[in-house]
Amino acid sequence: MSDFEIFLVAPPGLEKYLFEEVREARFHGAKQTAGGVSVTGDWEDVWRANLTLRGASKVLARIGTFRAFHLAQLDKRARKFAWGEVLTPNTIVKVECVTNRKSKIYHAGAAIQRIERAIHEELGCPIAQSTDDAEIIIKTRIDDNNVLISIDTSGDPLHKRGYKQAMGKAPMRETMAALGLRACHYDGIEPVLDPMCGSGTILIEAAQIARNIMPGAARSFAFEKLASYDADAAVRLKSAWRPRATESRFYGSDRNVNVIGFSKENAARAGVDDICTFTPLALSTVQSPGGPPGLVFVNPPYGARIGKKKDLFALYSTFGDVMRERFTGWRVGMITSDTLLAEATKLPWRNTGPPIAHGGLKVKLFQTMPLK
Repeated sequence: MSDFEIFLVAPPGLEKYLFEEVREARFHGAKQTAGGVSVTGDWEDVWRANLTLRGASKVLARIGTFRAFHLAQLDKRARKFAWGEVLTPNTIVKVECVTNRKSKIYHAGAAIQRIERAIHEELGCPIAQSTDDAEIIIKTRIDDNNVLISIDTSGDPLHKRGYKQAMGKAPMRETMAALGLRACHYDGIEPVLDPMCGSGTILIEAAQIARNIMPGAARSFAFEKLASYDADAAVRLKSAWRPRATESRFYGSDRNVNVIGFSKENAARAGVDDICTFTPLALSTVQSPGGPPGLVFVNPPYGARIGKKKDLFALYSTFGDVMRERFTGWRVGMITSDTLLAEATKLPWRNTGPPIAHGGLKVKLFQTMPLK
């Protein structure tokens, strides 16, 4: 198969920062669009995107398109589609479908049935009862009578790096942490501190960036089940990746002793426990670690996630006091869903960007310049 479109999914509101990462990684034809970034490439680019991009949530290979104005035509053209170039006969698949009012085929369930039957009868692939049972998920979009076929090449969402086995309440996804760090102009050199670190996601992600650890090295992917998969080429990609030494340090604290234990275990599995320090501390007792200033990045509770909103104003106020009194020269980044809670810190926030979709909520990234 020649070059095709590859769509890299991003949390809505953070597409700009995934676009920056994709450009830096030298993928071809990068275009920012709603919900992600599209590039042009081949199967090796699909593997590289899954293995190396920190901000992408999924990698979808858009492998073909055809016109269909009714179900009989959909059935006929789905049977002629070159499934054998991508799927093996023993691959367990499941089709998902989205239709719209511009298309004469508007019944998604009927469309799924026709495509699944075509794949099973023409190639022999078993059809899963649900997406949870499938090895490969085929995503179909019928838009203005155009049928677009995409393969989910990631499998589990890419925020599942493979090291986080212990979590606190409402953890931030690693992909969002990576894009948030980029939005805060984190350079991989300065120290990072999170005084409400939970299971350590933000700090571990920052430490892996500093050490240039490949984000997907410790997990498996759906693309390994595809007919196009070349295991030797994937090994060469991993072997060519070069981690680097770093003198940066990463500091996490939380009043919950249990999640501090989780953070330490996760950091060890992620290969960064030697540069991360996690300490059980009340927020009011947090001190600057000394040395050069860096970035404080925090994802505090915000009512809808943890705790009651009316009880959180004191927490945010304390956070602001600690930052102003002890963190001169440090920049602050904070993700929260509530502007009033952010304002309770009395920190000099810059203008925020667009809302970010996060776990069914809309949150915003608040940032300061270096504190004076």
